[in-house]
Amino acid sequence: MRKPQERGVLKTEHPPADRQYTMPDWHSLWMLLEIHRCGSFRAAAPRVGLSFNALRSRISELEATLGVSLLTRGVTGIKPTPEGAKILAEAQKMEASAYRILRAGDYYSSVIDGEVKIAVTEGLGSAWLVPRIIEFQRRHSRLRIDLSCGMTSADVLRMEADVAVQLTRPQEADLKVVRLGYLHTMPFASNSYANKFGLPTRIEEISDHTLVFQISEETSTLSTYGKTLPALPRAPAIAIKTNASSAHTLAVANGAGIGWLPTYVYPLGMDLIPIDCGLNFRLDVWLTYHPDVDRVPRIRTAIDWLRACFDVRIFPFFGEEYIHPRDLAPLSDHNDIFKIFQGFVNDRTD
Repeated sequence: MRKPQERGVLKTEHPPADRQYTMPDWHSLWMLLEIHRCGSFRAAAPRVGLSFNALRSRISELEATLGVSLLTRGVTGIKPTPEGAKILAEAQKMEASAYRILRAGDYYSSVIDGEVKIAVTEGLGSAWLVPRIIEFQRRHSRLRIDLSCGMTSADVLRMEADVAVQLTRPQEADLKVVRLGYLHTMPFASNSYANKFGLPTRIEEISDHTLVFQISEETSTLSTYGKTLPALPRAPAIAIKTNASSAHTLAVANGAGIGWLPTYVYPLGMDLIPIDCGLNFRLDVWLTYHPDVDRVPRIRTAIDWLRACFDVRIFPFFGEEYIHPRDLAPLSDHNDIFKIFQGFVNDRTD
């Protein structure tokens, strides 16, 4: 009679009869994946919930179990050995299978019920989606929306979110990627700034002004716009750098300097002056999710709603072509959204 561990296994995969194998611990393989993603033990330790030394000990035990060296440690960080690279590839397949198992129950449900995790950039999340979530949730009262507004991309393959709206196109081949539209940005200034310092009318005049920049993985005005700026007579002054869209908007609204904002802030009622000086930029807006979740009714419903939120027939400022803010009709049913900022704006002209 065949041994239990050999049943259903190809002969070429049978271990030699004189060797004893210990099954590697999946949790340790997952930790190996996290170390590879983070680039170091120290960065991965808080993600896996272990101390630096405990994590190193777990990987040493895994290496002893497998009988190979998995990682090399150098000045530039952690790199997999050739053997480690092969094991990482197999561990990624195991991880993908584990996530499919976790989602298995959802595939057979026909009820729009439960939680949907949506990851989105902070600006689009707070200023654009939140006002629309209220009505969406009222139509689907059994849905719970977990909206994560951040400035780094969520990993939907690893279930950090069910669906993500982001400004950088994902590179993973296993993802479903849909272009939602375009985010047109241009420089804006407050009335107080314009009254004190005037406004540039040509690119070269930017040198004479103070700028506000938003720095993040998703939208880095300093890098995106800096690469596009021509050679200026002198570098413009930078008053504030921040990673948050809300802080960036408030800095501009309070007269700290000129900053790049989406053109939709104008029809939403933000009292700012769009500046025509040839420094408009366009960013892609991507919707991304794992193809499997398209079969889950509650997530399919959320995906359809997200696409409707960027429908260019209703919201033309998300279209491919730039439309000047003054030519955009006010969104009368949503133009109070920026009133939340009023208590934090001191835009005096004296």
